Amino acid sequence: MLHHFTYVSSAASLFSGEQLAQLLETARDANERAAITGMLLYKDGNFMQTVEGPEGAIAGLRERLHGDPRHKGLLVLLSGTREERLFDGWSMGFQDLADADASALPGYSEFLDSELTARSFGDKPAASQRLLLTFKRKLR
Repeated sequence: MLHHFTYVSSAASLFSGEQLAQLLETARDANERAAITGMLLYKDGNFMQTVEGPEGAIAGLRERLHGDPRHKGLLVLLSGTREERLFDGWSMGFQDLADADASALPGYSEFLDSELTARSFGDKPAASQRLLLTFKRKLR
């Protein structure tokens, strides 16, 4: 049984392209070692991420994220268990939604312009999974 959670948070300060690249490199290495897969979206200083993996690895990651000073206002939208991975083979898929190339992806819609905030997804957490899975399909 896999454990998973999806959250939104705000960056303590805006990330540069170089900072995002470093964050991704570190996360991908750590996730591969811990058998964690997932997807990270970033837009205008806000993050949305979903991760899945073994219970202990996910619990440890969740604890580290809550203590990470690079972001604030972390709100877990979804959490639970599932039998199969939704992001198999993705140590950490990524898309910067503010990137002009993102809007050129096939299937891009106004839904993808949503702010990655608790205000946008707090009352409809399942929409966060739809958004993340949309980018998974488009980035293959």
